[in-house]
Amino acid sequence: MAIVRPTATQIQDLAQRLHMQLSPEQATEYLALMQGSFDAYDLIDELPDYTPVTAGKPRTSHRPTDAENPLNAWYQRTEISGASDGKLAGRSVALKDNIALAGVPMMNGAAPLEGFVPGFDATVVTRLLEAGATIVGKATCEHYCISGGSHTSDPAPVHNPHRHGYASGGSSSGSAALVAAGQVDMAIGGDQGGSIRIPSAFCGTYGMKPTHGLVPYTGIMAIEATIDHAGPITANVRDNALMLEVLAGADGLDPRQAAPQVDHYTQYLDRGVSGLRIGVLQEGFELDNLDPRVRDTVHAAIERLSALGAVVEPVSVAEHRLAGALWHPIGCEGLTHQLMHANGAGFNWKGLYDVALLDKQAGWRNQADVLSPSLKLCMLVGQYGLERYHGRYYAKAQNIARLARAGYDQALQRYDLLVLPTVPIIAQPHPPAGCSISEYVARALEMIGNTSAQDITGHPAMSIPCGNVDGLPVGLMLVGKHYAEGLLYQAASAFEASVDWRTL
Repeated sequence: MAIVRPTATQIQDLAQRLHMQLSPEQATEYLALMQGSFDAYDLIDELPDYTPVTAGKPRTSHRPTDAENPLNAWYQRTEISGASDGKLAGRSVALKDNIALAGVPMMNGAAPLEGFVPGFDATVVTRLLEAGATIVGKATCEHYCISGGSHTSDPAPVHNPHRHGYASGGSSSGSAALVAAGQVDMAIGGDQGGSIRIPSAFCGTYGMKPTHGLVPYTGIMAIEATIDHAGPITANVRDNALMLEVLAGADGLDPRQAAPQVDHYTQYLDRGVSGLRIGVLQEGFELDNLDPRVRDTVHAAIERLSALGAVVEPVSVAEHRLAGALWHPIGCEGLTHQLMHANGAGFNWKGLYDVALLDKQAGWRNQADVLSPSLKLCMLVGQYGLERYHGRYYAKAQNIARLARAGYDQALQRYDLLVLPTVPIIAQPHPPAGCSISEYVARALEMIGNTSAQDITGHPAMSIPCGNVDGLPVGLMLVGKHYAEGLLYQAASAFEASVDWRTL
């Protein structure tokens, strides 16, 4: 079918929005010249889209009842069995609900997307099924994934499995909660400011944010391509390493990937930490809202690593704070442009686009008032930067991000790993219904002080449970060189084998 042609008057209006003034005669002349381009649009409209075909029988799913879903951690339940054998045979997996699973609704925690059903599988889904995993559902995530709390998801908050009414962390809130509750063996989360590691810290799971581009993001709804990460959340280190072996590697469709270096991560698990040099990142213990009990618990865990034979020394990386500051123009302007104005897709990259998702996401403009306050805040900051300063601070921040990465890299030339608290606090109560915007946003963003930096620099970072405070888990974060996930697993495995964190 032919696309709708504009009128000459509409061309005048269009030109005005492009800061041009056209006379009626000029608009008519331009309209005639535009017809050849529109003919090309007609041709593209007539052709079928070129996207993967999902083989197999039609998939069914259902929204669980409240009784079946006491944590509000499930968005959809299904059962899709993978290959009969493979590294993940017999393992149950939940997908964060920003990951395309053909035939199963995807809402990304946001009412404007309700009713969207992907037409093809994300690359990570294909790899899981080929490795024998069984996908048992979509895990609730936060509103467009813009929250470190778990109170921002439509339609309801996700509860911490250790204490009802408390945050499970976000934005991969349901993914971590389901693993911690034992309802699934494994889950996939996404991480743009800490969204794998924050819920892992709050729930007591193992969450790996891999090196930027190690795991293909194809088929996962983007926030901002330079900070988009996906990775495993599991109940133990071995499952995490095994899952990353399945997920990692280029797929030829994701511009975030530039020859990612894949490793055999499970081979690192039994090597111990004797001789490993670990730098205790001092800036990670200097956050204004650091709970002293969290600080002490993490320090005790670091002492245990030292007792296991690691060489542990303090180290300062001033760029840690800088990277956290860089997140604001990159994250806010980037998501405003890509996620919102460009309908979740953006321009100027080659790869696999989800045209149907783009069409659905365009409808957010009709429901802008129901967007979460945390997303509205980021959009307001981003729009101001785009309009007032035409993106210069986004551009400058991306330049300075290389300096921030270099600061980490310099420290990681002296040390195999860096260590710090994942988050400065334990899980907090959900804000009450009808609370102020300030309280709502505080509960969504108060915990990202240590986690956002590695999304800017791209370094792999893993949260491991290292103890409890008042019956709620505490997370310790390991950071390594680009593509050195194996060393993170090596240290995490040694700590895990030495003690049951639940007793600390």
